[in-house]
Amino acid sequence: LPMRKPKRATATSKSLPAPVGGWNSRDSIADMDEKDAVILTNFFPSTTSVNLRGGYSKFATGFGAQVETVISYSGATTNKMFGIAGGAVYDATAGGAVGAAAISSLTNSRWQYINIATSGGNFIEMCNGADSVYTFDGTTWTDRSAAITGVTSSTLIGINLHQERIWFVQSGTLKAWYLPVKSISGAAAAFDLSAFAPHGGYLMAMGTLSMDSGAGSDDMAVFITSNGDCLVYRGTDPSSASTWAKIGTYWVGSPVGRRCLVKYKGDLLIITQDGLLPLSQIMQAARLKTPPVSITDKIVTATSDAVKNYGANFGWNVIPFPKQDALIINVPVSTNADQQQYVMNTATGAWCNFTGWNANCFEIYADNLYFGGTNYIGKAWDTYADAGQGIPTLGLQAFSYFGAPAQLKRFTMLRPTFYASSPPSAYGQINKDF
Repeated sequence: LPMRKPKRATATSKSLPAPVGGWNSRDSIADMDEKDAVILTNFFPSTTSVNLRGGYSKFATGFGAQVETVISYSGATTNKMFGIAGGAVYDATAGGAVGAAAISSLTNSRWQYINIATSGGNFIEMCNGADSVYTFDGTTWTDRSAAITGVTSSTLIGINLHQERIWFVQSGTLKAWYLPVKSISGAAAAFDLSAFAPHGGYLMAMGTLSMDSGAGSDDMAVFITSNGDCLVYRGTDPSSASTWAKIGTYWVGSPVGRRCLVKYKGDLLIITQDGLLPLSQIMQAARLKTPPVSITDKIVTATSDAVKNYGANFGWNVIPFPKQDALIINVPVSTNADQQQYVMNTATGAWCNFTGWNANCFEIYADNLYFGGTNYIGKAWDTYADAGQGIPTLGLQAFSYFGAPAQLKRFTMLRPTFYASSPPSAYGQINKDF
């Protein structure tokens, strides 16, 4: 019989889905899901596609220095936004060039604040550990140094609203202080945690954990120290053993920055050296004697490197942005100069990273996202340009064996699919060997 010539392989086509699984810095690039991405910069993964992130516009300008705090005031009939820069507080509600400072000659611009409603009205109360505590009533800012007794208000650096009381964290100590119910001033009482923090250090922040996604008498007070001790209490009145009890002490790793806590749905998230951890899972893992899994598990290498390299920089901030189904971690690569964001789609859990938003802090005002930048407050996710400039993107999808790991392949054509209102400027390349 005549010998048959071996059949030559014929060209076939293969479709790859968009990398909707998001950025993956955890898994080996030789064994990564093809819906993931090795790099996903300025693309936001949705359920069916990856989309160009929103840009920003300069909403309020003329601050004269880095805006390091943005404040959102929510009153009964009035809402206002303020920016703090160069040791001064400016009203930025109307946008455009800000006018004269409402408060000036402050020691620094790194303030923590809360909104509270009392019988006297709606207030902001804020502190920074160097200047007097200040309040805002919708019209006027007031120095509260003489109105808060029992503690020097300029030593108060953290603030939280818990069970209708304002609580403060005192700088450089393991003491928290609380005011009478529904009060913005009065005699502050000490709550000393020195005997309950096994790793020592000092208090970094306080938050409230609502396991049922609401606010009620079962809400828990959470104190976190500089060395990672997390102390949890339940109750309404710390002065009475019958209405205040300790739930437990958990070690979570050292927190990153004063703004290390954020409420998210029914949980409290903590940014630590181990990533972004939900407190409810920390408590459950302690009972089950298993390590907790961080929300940032899929980008664990990136977050670990960021904390190691930039953890001492000012600007760490975690904020949910419900309007875009996003959870944002601000990563200050260089304080007041170069920042990026690690961003998760809260509907899918997929991650990406943003560059180009040089943000010192973030805040939600009127359901929109704002950040403090260099001499301005930016309105983020507002347009498809960064202050009029194009947004550069970079994506490297996970490598694929195309169903045959051991077979040598030759690629002849690449056809990416874009959906845009006008022709995009795009450059594509096939990377054949990871």
